[in-house]
Amino acid sequence: MPELTVGQFSLVYNAFSFTFAAMLATFAFLILSRGEVAPKYRVALTLSSLVVLIAGYHYLRIFESWDAAFAFTDGVYVATGAQFNDAYRYIDWLLTVPLLVAELVAVLGLARRQAGWMTFRLGTAAALMIILGYPGEVATDTGTRLLWGTLSTIPFVYILYVLFAQLGDTIQKQPDNVRVLLRNARLLLLATWGFYPIVFLLPVLTGGAVSATAGVLVAVQVGYVIADVAAKCGYGILIFFIARAKSESEQAAEPMLQNARQTAPAVGR
Repeated sequence: MPELTVGQFSLVYNAFSFTFAAMLATFAFLILSRGEVAPKYRVALTLSSLVVLIAGYHYLRIFESWDAAFAFTDGVYVATGAQFNDAYRYIDWLLTVPLLVAELVAVLGLARRQAGWMTFRLGTAAALMIILGYPGEVATDTGTRLLWGTLSTIPFVYILYVLFAQLGDTIQKQPDNVRVLLRNARLLLLATWGFYPIVFLLPVLTGGAVSATAGVLVAVQVGYVIADVAAKCGYGILIFFIARAKSESEQAAEPMLQNARQTAPAVGR
């Protein structure tokens, strides 16, 4: 591990602390907001709650690992010999990334069979994306990192194809306000997930391993923090707004449907 200045160590330390707090705050918000959406959409909020709860736990472990890996000596932070366990982040992603795509499917309100098959395909692709990316993350040479990064991109592209091509017609059938929110949710996934490869490639672009230089190490950790907060907290709150908007639209349409049912027999006579 490289030697860190006080500013570099504190930046990562505070970023981990902020992320842990943000995940727990989002979890509390989603749990307390379940009553504002229709029962059929509460499963989406449950999945969102699980995502930030799992991520919050793992960020606590990452925070503790970071603190144990360095000690303040002669005005700088030096390695203690304890390993900084970055694998917590990949364990987190393996659990939460499939849930992120499942949230979007759940809030669409698709038929059970269609939703189940869609969730299985997207969840499997998401898990493969994380599994294939990990060997590259821990690799010490550029070739291995690029190889596994490329393989990890294949399921990522498939997920984008499903979200933007196959779900396009379903999203177009939603009410106008819901349609805008769903489009924003897809774009948020694209923006945040697209940020991970950039951070993943930082060691390649800077010519060093993740832990080889202080600048790269700090940039990777802060970059992943930014992406995680947006992809989990921001996305989870957006899922809540989609669920609430759909609930309100369906509640407003219910009286008209009841009137149509009541007048239909009279028309027939």
